[in-house]
Amino acid sequence: MKYWRETIAVAQRILLELGRRRRSLIFWGIFPITILLLNGFILAERANLSTAEAFTNAAPVTLVGAALFFSCLGGSVATVVAEREQHTLKRLFLSPLSGLSYFLGIFVAHACIGIGQGILVYLVATLFGAQIEQYWLLGLLIILMSIAAYVGLGFILGTQLARRTEDVNALVAAFGVPLLILGGTFLPASLFPESLLNIAKFNPIYHMNQALLGIWAQEESLSQVQSHLLFLMIFSLVMVGGGWLSYQGMLVRERRL
Repeated sequence: MKYWRETIAVAQRILLELGRRRRSLIFWGIFPITILLLNGFILAERANLSTAEAFTNAAPVTLVGAALFFSCLGGSVATVVAEREQHTLKRLFLSPLSGLSYFLGIFVAHACIGIGQGILVYLVATLFGAQIEQYWLLGLLIILMSIAAYVGLGFILGTQLARRTEDVNALVAAFGVPLLILGGTFLPASLFPESLLNIAKFNPIYHMNQALLGIWAQEESLSQVQSHLLFLMIFSLVMVGGGWLSYQGMLVRERRL
């Protein structure tokens, strides 16, 4: 119970701070809706799909490929860097708050943000006729694994490479934009040449997109998305473990300063 209360307290603090910066919430709502509309109408026109089919295919990649990337990865990097700059971590050393609760609290906060974006994306997609036919729970698991992977990677980047708040945007752009394009977020992976497709198979965003797209839009069976699920499961576990180790290393360094 102690860890649970501390985790919820950390998550509430982060969400309350975000709530006070209403412009950030508005932008995190506008961004996925804009990407969804662009992807949906482009698919409808260029792939000769009905509006409903186009938005059914656009919603999964918009959510896990774009919305969660910037909110959960970029957000967790920004949170870690800001906490270090504001010396919040030093104050935490004087409190009974455990490091595990702090780590989990940041994950829970960004999971709430990601789930909120997911609801928003699918509400808008539903207005254009999008439907989810199967595997609701598996789709939610894919979303949670994607959030875990992004937050874990955010801890790694935030503790190892970003030193100031100004570094966050450049860091996310340098790592993120090529991965998003290669992951099939803005351009369907089916249009990739064979050489790029072989490279994309090492890109976790590609597997996130293909897993959720397969079960929620293309009605693929579990066997057809099994390889994507396995890659995503391993990657998310590795990122959470790497994020935890990076976080522990940061605490050691902060105590020495």
